[in-house]
Amino acid sequence: MIKRAKKDTTKNYKLTRQKLNMNQHEFWSRIGVTQSGGSRYENGRSVPEPTATLVVLTYGTQDKALEVLAKLRGVTVADLAGGAK
Repeated sequence: MIKRAKKDTTKNYKLTRQKLNMNQHEFWSRIGVTQSGGSRYENGRSVPEPTATLVVLTYGTQDKALEVLAKLRGVTVADLAGGAK
C-alpha cells in the first residue's frame, strides 16, 4: 500500500492571509466562503478542490493563476497571454 503525503495547506492559507494583512472574513468572503468555513480550513479541515482553485486564482501569483486558468479553459498559458481564441 502506497501512502500519499498529506498536503499541508493549513499553514499556507493562514500564512497567505496573514501576509496580505487580512482577517478571515476579508480573505475568505472574496471567494464566497464564510469566516467560520475559512477558519475550519485553516485549522486542518479538507478544502474542496473548487475552493482551493479559487484561492489560487484570487491570491496566487499571476503565473500560477494563469496556469490554473489555462488548465480550466483547456488552452496553454501562451494562448491566454496572446489572446488566442
